[in-house]
Amino acid sequence: MADRVTVIGWDGSPLTAAARSALGAATLVAGAAHHLDLPEVPADAERVRLGSVDLAARRIARHRGSAVVLADGDPGFFGVVRTLRAPEHGLEVEVVPAVSSVATAFARAGMPWDDAQVVVAHSRDLRRAVNVCRAHPKVAVLTSPGAGPAELALLLGPVHRTFVICEELGTEREQVTVVTSDRAADHSWRDPNVVIVIGGLGAPTGRGGWIAGRDAGYPPALRGWALPADAYATGADAAGGGTDASGDGLGLGLGEGESTELRAAQLARLGPRVGDLVWDIGCGSGAAAVEAARFGAAVIAVDRDPAACRRTTTVARRYGVQLQVVQGLAPQVLEDLPEPDVVRVGGGGAPVVAACADRRPERIVAHAATRDDAEAIGRALAEGGYAVECTLLQAVELDTSAWTERERAVAFLLSGRRTHP
Repeated sequence: MADRVTVIGWDGSPLTAAARSALGAATLVAGAAHHLDLPEVPADAERVRLGSVDLAARRIARHRGSAVVLADGDPGFFGVVRTLRAPEHGLEVEVVPAVSSVATAFARAGMPWDDAQVVVAHSRDLRRAVNVCRAHPKVAVLTSPGAGPAELALLLGPVHRTFVICEELGTEREQVTVVTSDRAADHSWRDPNVVIVIGGLGAPTGRGGWIAGRDAGYPPALRGWALPADAYATGADAAGGGTDASGDGLGLGLGEGESTELRAAQLARLGPRVGDLVWDIGCGSGAAAVEAARFGAAVIAVDRDPAACRRTTTVARRYGVQLQVVQGLAPQVLEDLPEPDVVRVGGGGAPVVAACADRRPERIVAHAATRDDAEAIGRALAEGGYAVECTLLQAVELDTSAWTERERAVAFLLSGRRTHP
């Protein structure tokens, strides 16, 4: 086993005295090609090109002598320290950090970053990083080959953002470029790079906050979720109800059979979270779409009715969340949408549910007013490879001044859980 393992962060500035001392005594040095070319690396030290950190850790564990691992920025921030400290390697690690590439990127942009989301993008799960960029107004993306600025821009599609692209920070080839997302896909960008993604309805206020990764408005002044219908009222336009994306005439705001309690149960079964993309088909009042976005998920709200689309945009702005609103008729309009993680079908019945099942989201929830409709939706889910649950929900609103019934809503709540990929 290596007698000592020192992890040294490098940000392009001269190494500290502690870093130079550890590097000068090293008998094994691991790092990227530009790290191994540093003049401070001993000529007689064994050099290990850092591709797979796990493989390098195994090599270091077998080495007798002093090992040094060189990494960009702060190696404890989305860096190699986590892998090196894994119990199976049995390594004792000392860390000499440098300024993280994220901190450097925001410094070059002259922006604060305590309110930014920070994500790592890999080609295997790039869509999750993109979903965070859809849902949040300020995101730093630590990219990788095959998951860089161009790929981010392509997956964002019509969602407009501003990119601050910081290439090869700390080197003589460092370059900072500000470009709109629709232009980023037309250029080849050098690795390594960090992309700051900015924009959307919930743009930062500029006021300081108290918790990292949130803007000054967190926690929101409005406490709770599954808010009552009047929280989503937008005047006369909202009073008229809504139509659904499928065109079957069902009201998709808080219409017949649909209640605040039903929405709460739907959201509980969907479990929207950061990194998810939610489809809300038949967004109506915008209530479900906005509340899914308040959990940090990216949301695409779909409705055929222009008034419903306007309402959804209005309440999203009111509550400071970002979502994409698409006007169109389901299921046809769904064909060009990016892959969802979870789907709420507010209307359209079995045909829309079946079309959603073809896209293989993890969860699908829907509701029906009659048992026949519920059975049809259940069959569509089962035939699509989903385990089906159905609950008959009844909500009775009481007038507490007289403790008499004010309003009653009854609906079949159906949820499907994907049973295989």
